[in-house]
Amino acid sequence: MDIQEMVLEVLARLPLKSIARFRATSKTWRSLIDSDYFRDNFISRNSSSSISWSIIQLQPHKLIEIIGHHGCKTWGLTRSPGSLVSFFVETTIRKLQVLACTDGLVLLYVEATDGTPMYYVGNPMFQEWFRIPLPHFFSLQNLQRLQNHKRFSDSGLVTKMQNGIVVSYKVVWLLTHDVGAKVDFAIYSSDTGKWEGRTVTCLRSRFWLSDDKSIALNGILHWIHDCTRSFIAYDFYGGHDDDQCSIITFPDTGVDKALLWFRRTITTSEGYIVYFNELCENGNRTLRVWRLVTYINGPEAWQLFWDVSLVSLIELGIYYFPVVMHPLNSEIIYLWSRSQKMLILYNLRTHVFSFHEETADDSKCMDGCILSFNRCSKYMKNYYFPAVTFSRNHLIFSQYVLPRWLQRLPRPQPT
Repeated sequence: MDIQEMVLEVLARLPLKSIARFRATSKTWRSLIDSDYFRDNFISRNSSSSISWSIIQLQPHKLIEIIGHHGCKTWGLTRSPGSLVSFFVETTIRKLQVLACTDGLVLLYVEATDGTPMYYVGNPMFQEWFRIPLPHFFSLQNLQRLQNHKRFSDSGLVTKMQNGIVVSYKVVWLLTHDVGAKVDFAIYSSDTGKWEGRTVTCLRSRFWLSDDKSIALNGILHWIHDCTRSFIAYDFYGGHDDDQCSIITFPDTGVDKALLWFRRTITTSEGYIVYFNELCENGNRTLRVWRLVTYINGPEAWQLFWDVSLVSLIELGIYYFPVVMHPLNSEIIYLWSRSQKMLILYNLRTHVFSFHEETADDSKCMDGCILSFNRCSKYMKNYYFPAVTFSRNHLIFSQYVLPRWLQRLPRPQPT
């Protein structure tokens, strides 16, 4: 092993926060660290290591990190990811909204003091921001009218990954219609630096409103909408010979809704879309967790991989509702108890659980990271959603997960 290989071997044992500092010191260090060999070595060595991430509250349109995880091995951060997000723009602004977080990237809407709208995609960890040009087929007046339209949404962000690194992204706007079965997309691509318009078939678009949030995974946006028993998905990096949205029915659709304990929502874990709910049959409550394995609508779309009773919590008199699954470990579910005002981490395989109070000092969670709270109780008291007749489905929480490598922000090639 030569000296360079020894240096790279030592570097690969450091957290990404330290590696980023070495990278910034000289061109030589940057060249070594940016090599495919070192990147692949680091990712392979840390493939099972914990990563910093946050639980994001999605109502209203703001990046509100209510629960953060830091001190994780891969990055070695001393603060939660949300506390490190900052944004600077060359003009005075009166409004800033975080519209979406996907694979370490963030989509921002910024409004200047004169009312000029601006959109930015950025990598907050490296303070890289790129201003997205407005579509040439929308005038400024048209955009302002659309922003007040109940069926317009500008909060879509999807990515394309290679070897765990974002190599491309797309910003997605959508407009649905009161009648018909069509939805219009405006799509900006970092590959071309241009917008394109696309009209696709969506059989249930009339249920789809601008305040319905989406989750991005593997280049696909997933929208939960209204009172229906399904959700909508569209692959923005797929071929789409038929140009049609996928309609995915929830796996418990045939169950009497009176037996469901919570309103329907989705999350992500270990690279899958995940749906969970509790059923109460004959006085017994069981938590069932499914993962989406195919986008063909029907029973074969879902795989049931947990069917357990959280009787140990119920016997303690703890009333809870599910928040998200751990994004990297599908054995762990995050629950919130409104009565005790605390977070519950529950391992569905071992049935081991732990309590974490917001008022207590930061504590370690099951993956070895340190938990921190940010006015969590204030938001949770508003978002308890029992399953009641005619209740709306909601996407309430999302996860902001840092990448496994020092990815740079993709930019369009100069013309």
